[in-house]
Amino acid sequence: MTIGKLLIANRGEIAVRIQRTAHEMGIATVSVFPDDDKNALHALTSKSPVQLEGTGAAAYLDIKQIIDVAEQNDCDALHPGYGFLAENHQFARACRDANIVFVGPNPNALELFGDKLRSRNLALTNDVPVLPASAMIDELTTATEFFASIQPDQNMILKAVAGGGGRGMRVIRNESEIEDALNRGSLEAKAAFGSGDMYAELMLDRALHIEVQIVGDQAGNILHLGERDCSIQRLHQKVVEVAPSPQLPQALRERIHEAAVRLALSAEYDNVGTFEFLVDGSDLNDDAAFYFIEANPRLQVEHTVTEEVTGVDLVRIQLGLASGQTLESLGLESTPTPRGFAIQLRVNMETLKNDGIALPRTGSLSSFRPPQGPGVRVDTFGYEGYKTSGLYDSLLAKLVVHSGQGNFTDVVARARRSLHEFVIEGVDTNLGVLMNIVDDPDVQRGVMYTRYIEDNLEPLLANRELAGNPNAAELGPKISLAGAQVDANDPLAVLSQGREQREQERAQATERVEYAEGIAPVRAAMQSTILSLMVAPGDDVLVGQEIVVVNAMKMEHVFKAPVSGTVREVLVSEGDTVPEESVFLTIEEGTVKGEAVHDDVELDLDNPRPDLAEVIRRRALTTDESREKQVDKRHAQGGRTARENIYDLADEGSFVQYGSLAVGMALHGTVDELLDYAPSDGLVMGLGHVNGNLFEESKSRCVLMSYDYSVLAGSQGGMNHKMMDRMFQTAEKLQSPLVLFTEGGGGRAGGGSRNAVPGKGGSPQISGGGGLNTPSWNLLSKLSGRVPVVGVNAGFCFAGNAVLLGCCDVIIATENSSIGIGGPAMIEGGGLGVYSPEEVGPISVQVPSGVVDIAVKDEAEAVEATKKYLSYFQGPIDVWEANDQRLLRHAIPENRLRVYDIRQLIDTLADRDSVLELRPNFGTAMVTSFIRIEGRPIGVIANNPAVISGAIDSDAADKAARFMKMCDAFQIPLLLLCDCPGIMVGPEVEKTGLVRHAARMFVIG
Repeated sequence: MTIGKLLIANRGEIAVRIQRTAHEMGIATVSVFPDDDKNALHALTSKSPVQLEGTGAAAYLDIKQIIDVAEQNDCDALHPGYGFLAENHQFARACRDANIVFVGPNPNALELFGDKLRSRNLALTNDVPVLPASAMIDELTTATEFFASIQPDQNMILKAVAGGGGRGMRVIRNESEIEDALNRGSLEAKAAFGSGDMYAELMLDRALHIEVQIVGDQAGNILHLGERDCSIQRLHQKVVEVAPSPQLPQALRERIHEAAVRLALSAEYDNVGTFEFLVDGSDLNDDAAFYFIEANPRLQVEHTVTEEVTGVDLVRIQLGLASGQTLESLGLESTPTPRGFAIQLRVNMETLKNDGIALPRTGSLSSFRPPQGPGVRVDTFGYEGYKTSGLYDSLLAKLVVHSGQGNFTDVVARARRSLHEFVIEGVDTNLGVLMNIVDDPDVQRGVMYTRYIEDNLEPLLANRELAGNPNAAELGPKISLAGAQVDANDPLAVLSQGREQREQERAQATERVEYAEGIAPVRAAMQSTILSLMVAPGDDVLVGQEIVVVNAMKMEHVFKAPVSGTVREVLVSEGDTVPEESVFLTIEEGTVKGEAVHDDVELDLDNPRPDLAEVIRRRALTTDESREKQVDKRHAQGGRTARENIYDLADEGSFVQYGSLAVGMALHGTVDELLDYAPSDGLVMGLGHVNGNLFEESKSRCVLMSYDYSVLAGSQGGMNHKMMDRMFQTAEKLQSPLVLFTEGGGGRAGGGSRNAVPGKGGSPQISGGGGLNTPSWNLLSKLSGRVPVVGVNAGFCFAGNAVLLGCCDVIIATENSSIGIGGPAMIEGGGLGVYSPEEVGPISVQVPSGVVDIAVKDEAEAVEATKKYLSYFQGPIDVWEANDQRLLRHAIPENRLRVYDIRQLIDTLADRDSVLELRPNFGTAMVTSFIRIEGRPIGVIANNPAVISGAIDSDAADKAARFMKMCDAFQIPLLLLCDCPGIMVGPEVEKTGLVRHAARMFVIG
């Protein structure tokens, strides 16, 4: 396809950058902006600007609004830029659903690389090294135990599972730092990416940060465009980037390139992306260790340096790939040889404190003159007169310099000259720090590492006031001239003419105003936006009274009256954004009737506040204790409630329920009625521990779920599916086993807006379980082979519930189970007859058919069988008792033709009471069991000489193949007790598809 009109869903320099390339390609563009960003350069230069509702980043993150704008303006493609929604797989899928081409990788790749733990697993699968790391941290002990596992001279780093840019990262050098760092990092990650999930990783103290630029087309072709060295960082955020790396040995460089291409091929990556690695910089040589850390499935901020040394316009390539072109058709048949070196220096609106913390700054650009000349490029959204905003990232410009010579010092010299030419007034920047970086002899030799700024703070922070001064280099003596004094040896000195006067004017404008005695100003502690003014001029206020609420750094801050008195003047209005130290209002001190407002109110620690008490009350309504009628009915039928089964399965006190206050989306009624009628929308779910007396917490943690038959016959509703999806994803993230009790009737029929609960208009119609786009089936199926999945059923299980049960690794069912893809109502509706539920898939059918793996009497036995089954996947046990192994000498008759009891042999071989046989009444010529030998879990496949002399028929082959696949997926050793005359033969057995079944056993084995 050919892109006709492109929506650019971003702002700042990257939006301007995309605009320019699109226009060169003849592609019309639409730009978006909220009201606070209406004077941004991308909005002013756009031929089709569209204002968004909302303010700040939230407007650019509004998926529905942006898709609506694209559709309303007939855009057939959308470029997300970087940041905001660029890595959001849900956004990419929303574009696809709206028939809008998403200029970026496919949603599956975005989802994969949006989860660093899944990315690590991909690397491990492809033999690409990764640093030692923990599982996702769901409790503090996961982090502390990992910290304890590393060497005393090593450090740990906490990372966010989602997102990038250093958000959420915290370095840990002492165990006492973990809890606070974990809380703060998780909050930061949650605010940035919507997920606060964290994990811990070993930290390399002397590391190089190397990333490889990947391009891929939809035909599966992958190519790298070389690497970038991003080792100069502050607080894990890149400051200076170089292409290619001047310090990598060539053999090491090629090894990293090959690893990146291998990962991209494995992930079926398409479009533009970056695969990032840490290199051990303690001993750089051809064989130095490197480790994959993450992939950024988007255009990178630093893509510019790759463009300069390769001559490839990566935005043009992105648009071509999104249009369906191949790498070959785009002229990328092989990796271009880099020409010289390029450096990008990020000019940020910030000041660096002595402890390395960067403080964002804002202001109006009274002067803004980027450098020019050969090999100099500046990507920016700045212009003179532009008033910057604190609502967005502090990046103002990217200074990119290139030298086609092979000497790295040449490009550094060009960077030094360009930085000294860069004139920025009206807002503080890091130009001075950047100058000091490129003046460092080590950097000029190409020596860079990730802790460079941290280790060199003092010299880097020296003479920061020289930033932006073209005379900063002090290249020669000054002489007196009429009207002005300039540097005779600096041809650029004239640019500083008038600077001193402007700096004095700026200082006066921002000078802190002091008020007369008795007048108390209320000042902004940081740049903020006024949300609410509670007072007006002339109002009397008491000390401690709340007077102003502002929004700063995404948090609401309340300002209180510092003194009692009368409000004299109010200098701001609601909605204003004001800089640090601005005065909101002034109070004239005086006597005011009333008592001062104090914060030190005595708290009753045993009495929850009203909102918490209401949460506790509502949760109580969902428990068995509050639903006596439903519980009594269940017991009268000989069954147990969903919670009784889960509490029996989970270790005492370990189960934590998720989503207890959810109700069906299409139900109407009061809160109490809904919580009584359909608590948790019929799905009890959460995390708990199973067999915690035998295994450590990380091994015993499980995701536990149960349909509640007392709620609408255990049927599936819309909210129910969302809850289920959440737990399936949690099981995958935590790599924890999942147990699902499946009793229920499948998707709910009906739906609509005129639903009611009993007593409010008759029996309700409940929203259906979802259409073909419901992700539950896919999410559960993805768990196969990744975590153990156990299905447990008692009673009726039809339609969607039966599908969930069938997707499980093992099915445990009670003798009163009826399991069928279609229940009686569906069968009758299809004109296939009228049957009672007991006649559809009873246990007498599903056991010999091989559907049920383990048949038990009741739910209590089902829970015990579940505990035993899970134990084989949780690891070895320390306490075991062996049978008398001398009995094995007599287990097989001396007469090799004589039949013997293979199960008795297995029982003797295994530890006492450790055998769990699967599908004993299906494929009876084969026995498949889990056992323990000296406490270690082992899978056993054995021929059964008592049935067709142990020959392999179709059912036996199917049974063995499935069991081998399960053991292989979870690395459980397999013991084969082979006493087999071969594969069964004869005309009758061929009618069962024996060739396929038997061959599949060979393929899997």
